[in-house]
Amino acid sequence: MTDTLTDPIYKTDSLIAEDIDAYLDVHQHKTMLRFITCGSVDDGKSTLIGRLLYDSKMIFEDQLAALEADSKRVGTQGQEIDFALLVDGLAAEREQGITIDVAYRFFATEKRKFIVADTPGHEQYTRNMVTGASTADLAVILIDARKGILTQTRRHSYLAHLIGIRNIVLAVNKMDLVGYDQAIFDKIVADYTEFAASIGITAFTPMPISGFKGDNITGPSENTPWYTGPALIEHLETVEVNSAVDADKPFRMPVQWVNRPNLDFRGFSGLIATGTVKPGDAIRVLPSGKTSTVSRIVTMDGDLDQAVAGQSVTLCFTDEIDCSRGDVIALADNPPQAADQFEATIVWMADEEMLPGRSYWLKIGTQMVTATVQQPKYQVNVNTMEHLAAKTLDLNAIGVANLSTDKQIVFEAYADNRTLGGFILIDKISNATVAAGMLHFSLRRAQNVHWQATDVSRDFHAALKNQKPAVLWFTGLSGAGKSTIANLVEKKLARMNRHTFLLDGDNVRHGLNKDLGFTDADRVENIRRVGEVAKLMTDAGLIVITAFISPFRSERDMVRQMMQPGEFIEVHIDTPLADAEARDVKGLYKKARSGQLKNFTGIDSPYEAPLDPEIRVDTVAMTAEEAADAIVARLIP
Repeated sequence: MTDTLTDPIYKTDSLIAEDIDAYLDVHQHKTMLRFITCGSVDDGKSTLIGRLLYDSKMIFEDQLAALEADSKRVGTQGQEIDFALLVDGLAAEREQGITIDVAYRFFATEKRKFIVADTPGHEQYTRNMVTGASTADLAVILIDARKGILTQTRRHSYLAHLIGIRNIVLAVNKMDLVGYDQAIFDKIVADYTEFAASIGITAFTPMPISGFKGDNITGPSENTPWYTGPALIEHLETVEVNSAVDADKPFRMPVQWVNRPNLDFRGFSGLIATGTVKPGDAIRVLPSGKTSTVSRIVTMDGDLDQAVAGQSVTLCFTDEIDCSRGDVIALADNPPQAADQFEATIVWMADEEMLPGRSYWLKIGTQMVTATVQQPKYQVNVNTMEHLAAKTLDLNAIGVANLSTDKQIVFEAYADNRTLGGFILIDKISNATVAAGMLHFSLRRAQNVHWQATDVSRDFHAALKNQKPAVLWFTGLSGAGKSTIANLVEKKLARMNRHTFLLDGDNVRHGLNKDLGFTDADRVENIRRVGEVAKLMTDAGLIVITAFISPFRSERDMVRQMMQPGEFIEVHIDTPLADAEARDVKGLYKKARSGQLKNFTGIDSPYEAPLDPEIRVDTVAMTAEEAADAIVARLIP
């Protein structure tokens, strides 16, 4: 009988007993490899991770307790059941939803420490594979030897290469279930080689393994005498990690926070993305371009003579210069670029499709800005690598599109710098992450188009008209009474000698927006254009009145952010659907109900009512005239 707790596999390293400080020092200076396991459903990812944990002799205390209890009843099959317990634990966690959110496992060998991301194989959770891969040095792509290359194999391989993982292990798993047949392994490797070449993967390491039996995991297997390559652990222990590569690149450190505990100390803290820095180096802070010299590199353990990629430090400068969260510190003679328009690859992660023209938060490094994505140039078919025409991107789609930000951001191409080239898009209403992306380059027009200053200011325009610019943004269902009330408001303001202009939804679609339909994407673009026109009109000093259904909160908030503080006044013409439909002046509801009119707000397209409008008009409780009087009184007390 095997005594689990006294077996050498669980004995503490002798160095711990002899010299704990020496042991900790050795452990602290081990390199760290981050890798992911990915592939299709049931290719054996959790089993492989269980085997790695078991064979690396780094089993957690709660798992040891379970093994100890089980060792009292297992007899001569103790070790196999111990491993099964570990795998069952991983499977149970998967069933509880943990691996769907990416489960991270930590283990170590004598040569290296590891963090492995267990990513789900289901297509609907491709977004989580991207999350795990975003910080990985290596990808273990598993293939069930019985099934060969599947769609998820292709998708995960493409994403791993796209995200910049250059170390790929093709682990042909479950070889025990095909009798360790070399011909099957060779056929899978040949098929994968052909596919890999089509997506730009020029090198990978194929291995025949059995996660359950342990073949070629920690050492060569007698069952595959025809395989002469390294075992998986051996390969993981020797492959080059990203931090070593990043250290040779130009110095870049996004600032996470300004550290000023007292008046005598001011430092700028962050994680060094690439390169090295030392006291005396001339630096440049971007995007401002201010320069100074590093005076100190401060850490919790004392000052450093040099800091490298992957370290979190606080830099002090010899000069008091402006620097804040979101800025990037670089060497003065080799700074990155700043721009506001880019081409990027986007992996869409939300159930709701991407709406070109909609505003999202874009987070890149420690920078957060507003961004809009244009209609994709193309979408990638991961099976054939074809470039397909696409008007939008839906869940798990991968496409290339241009995007613009509301201000310049410091960036580098993702191929050169993951931190300053990789970004996420966040929905402004739900705060959910909807996409991940990789910047390719800035658009030339972003460098060639500059803001032209003019001498006659918006304040002068407003003073000339003796009024304060404003946007009265009427929103509500079709038939709610927006145009009627807006027209009355303009007439009343005209009698007061106010300079106004009314932008009506139907009228604008006869000219400026005649090319747009009524899909969600077209509605977003419709409001974006109207918002830009309204902004120009407020710059001219006008009071702008708009009457648009404008069904989405996100676009109404986008227009609000275009305006000066206090200039955007949201007016919700709050009419119940039944009342609006009863009026049906234009016969639109009748057509929508009969199926003749698609994408009609309130019927088969949603309306997101304002949560906190400046003015709410209850058309059931007041007449159009009364509503107009109340709005004018709110605008001009």
